[in-house]
Amino acid sequence: GCPGVLAVLGLEAAAPGECELTRLLQDKLQYEMRLQYMKHYFPIDYTVQVQYEEVLRPSNITRLRNGTVSEAALRYLWFHVSSQAVLRIREVLPEKHPSWKYTQELCQLFDALGEEYSKFRQTDVEAVVADLVKLIHSAGAESRSKAVRPKALLDNCLKVMRMLYGVPCELGIR
Repeated sequence: GCPGVLAVLGLEAAAPGECELTRLLQDKLQYEMRLQYMKHYFPIDYTVQVQYEEVLRPSNITRLRNGTVSEAALRYLWFHVSSQAVLRIREVLPEKHPSWKYTQELCQLFDALGEEYSKFRQTDVEAVVADLVKLIHSAGAESRSKAVRPKALLDNCLKVMRMLYGVPCELGIR
C-alpha cells in the first residue's frame, strides 16, 4: 500500500498481530457460523442482557469518527465491546451446549487481541472512548438494560471490525 495515502485518510496502521487475529476472527464469524451457533442452537428469539455501552454498531463508529476519535482508539473500543459481548453470551451457556466450544474459541482470539491492546493506557485514547471502556467494565449486572440476540451481538462485532480493520488489514470483505 502507499503509506502517504493512508496517512491522509488518517488510518493509523494496525499492528501485524491485530491483522492476523482479525482475519482469524473474520473466518470464525462467517455468516453460516453465526447463524448456526448464535441462532439455531438457541431458543427462538432468545436474548442476552447487555448494557447500552456494550452495543457498538457501525453508526456509532461513524459518529465517533466524525467526532475525530482516532482509528486506534476506535479499534481499542471495538475490542472491549466485542470481547465483552462474547463473555455475555458465554455466561448463559452450560459447557455441554453446542455453542460453548465456539464461544470458547472466540474468547481465545479476543484474549490474544487483548495482548495487542494491553500496551494501551486510558490516557492514550480520547476521553470519550476511555469513558465508554470504563463504563463497560464498571457497571454491575443491575445496570444491564438491553435485551439483544446473541447473533446480533456478533453481527455488530463483525460489521464494525470490517469498518475498522478492513483497509489497514486488507480484510477482503467476503
